[in-house]
Amino acid sequence: MRRLQYTGRERLELAEVPAPEVGPGEVQIAVRLTGICGTDLHALKGHMDARVAPLPSVLGHEMVGEVAAVGSGVTGLEPGALVTVMPLLWCSECAACRAGYSHVCQRLKFVGIDVDGSMQEFWTVPASIVIPLPAGMTLEQGVLVEPVAVAHHGVQRSGLVAGERAVVIGAGPIGMLIAHVARSQGAEVTLLELDGHRRRLAADEGFQTLDPSDDGTLTALETWTEGAGAQVVFEVSGSAGGVELGVQALAVRGRMVVVGIHTAERPTNLHRVFWRELTILGSRVYQRSDFEAAISLLERGVIEPSRLISAVFPLAHGEQAFAHLASGEAMKVLISSGDVEGRADS
Repeated sequence: MRRLQYTGRERLELAEVPAPEVGPGEVQIAVRLTGICGTDLHALKGHMDARVAPLPSVLGHEMVGEVAAVGSGVTGLEPGALVTVMPLLWCSECAACRAGYSHVCQRLKFVGIDVDGSMQEFWTVPASIVIPLPAGMTLEQGVLVEPVAVAHHGVQRSGLVAGERAVVIGAGPIGMLIAHVARSQGAEVTLLELDGHRRRLAADEGFQTLDPSDDGTLTALETWTEGAGAQVVFEVSGSAGGVELGVQALAVRGRMVVVGIHTAERPTNLHRVFWRELTILGSRVYQRSDFEAAISLLERGVIEPSRLISAVFPLAHGEQAFAHLASGEAMKVLISSGDVEGRADS
């Protein structure tokens, strides 16, 4: 079988290797599509080499495929079934796991970073992390389940209530998905995004958009919220400016959910946090209930894959796929490991 291997900083190669065997309690998946996300780009640039599985390793965790084989002891999963994977391996023993927070286990291994991921034709994983998908779901819907679960978890962390005003800072794929999930739960949503192309995409989805570099952004938000501020802010940009703006945009007792990955410490206006009794929350990954909610959102058409997926590249063109996403010209880029037509039509 073929697999796309990460061999070191900004290097990928297509390799021919034996298909992985299937042991007890495991499932072999014929991978069809894998989405590339910001975490994968960080890994390719070498920023996560301290964590990445021994080289050469395989990236990828947003995926959809079909069960090819199951090991002994596996029930409820049959060959041919459409599935995705919740890419978390926890220890079940640490204080976080014992408290019921296994998704943020103190020894958590993230599949596709800490251990090999899905950018290969066949992938063997523990049956415990395989999520069955409805028979009528399309591959394009299935590959978005994981990122939609990220968005749903962030919205759940916020405690969003219908009728509240929510600001999303950063209109990349996760920011757009958070906006959709928040709107589906009855929020009024405004997206803040520097990139004009992404603002246009968000506007096409019916969202109000603002350029955070504009001096009038806070004034516009005050007008929109009738001077009160937003009840919820989702910081998805991963930038110092996003944190600063998010704190400034919040209403009294507002909540800011940090979803973007911040690779450096950020200064925060703690006086305003104190003065307005603000709450700052983290949202790292997801729980199984978020996957179940994501499947429902996709089935109900709340998120339309064709409006988010910019391009599909075959496994052999993995380097071009990463470069296309890194260029900033695409929203969601996929890699096809199976019989899926490739396209690059962003």
